[in-house]
Amino acid sequence: MSTPVLLVVAHGSRDPRHAATVQALVRRAGLLRPGLRVETSFLDFNLPSVTGVLDRLAAEGVREVVALPLLLTRAFHAKADIPAVLRQAPASLTVRQAEVLGPSPLLLAAVERRLYEAGLTPADKSSTGVVLASAGSTDPEAIAVIAETARELRRTGWCSVRPAFASASLPRTEDAVRALRAEPGVRRVAVSPYVIAPGRLPDRIASGAAEAAADVLADVLGPSPELARLLLERYAAAAQTVRPLRATAFSIDVAPAGTATGASNPSYSRYISA
Repeated sequence: MSTPVLLVVAHGSRDPRHAATVQALVRRAGLLRPGLRVETSFLDFNLPSVTGVLDRLAAEGVREVVALPLLLTRAFHAKADIPAVLRQAPASLTVRQAEVLGPSPLLLAAVERRLYEAGLTPADKSSTGVVLASAGSTDPEAIAVIAETARELRRTGWCSVRPAFASASLPRTEDAVRALRAEPGVRRVAVSPYVIAPGRLPDRIASGAAEAAADVLADVLGPSPELARLLLERYAAAAQTVRPLRATAFSIDVAPAGTATGASNPSYSRYISA
């Protein structure tokens, strides 16, 4: 049996930095597994489209595809938009939809990498408050995951961690920065964008950080080695799904996440040191 193609499904953006960052991340993941065919697609704004790539793969004789949502939480895009577009796949294709990227200890590792690259050190953790600033969602499940991720990040030793959102939910980044300023023991405040690629909402996070005079603004997660490894983890979990799949236009499998969060997960220290 041939190895399924990995099809990364990104949201897309009018901002050209978004697609460039997605492509860089996908290339990095591909380098970690030579021989694996990796394709990139976008739901909106950018090309190639998801349906366009699926049609091309079917025409080339590909029979199995793992579609990986390039999303940090299971919100509307993962629950509705992506399954809907995958249902348009040619009948000759067997398509498995992998789980979204979060939660994962690898994401915590990527967040810390960006904070250290912005000038912080492990010695700063006990006196630094962190705003974990995500894009935002109206989905309660997604909001709960962001809140739990903030709690997990704090358990790694940061003085305090507060979630914030660029849209749809509250608090905004600037309000979370101000709230952290008032917390005992917080001597500096860092904003960590919990987003994958640049765009309108990450720019809003940066504006909020500047408005509230945050001491540190980290970069987006981007093509970090932790994120590249996580893409392959999610791919492997979906590709190894044991139940048989039939290629129909009306059946999309979703592989179970099965990934614990927190430093207690053995893979956390392994990937931190990679």
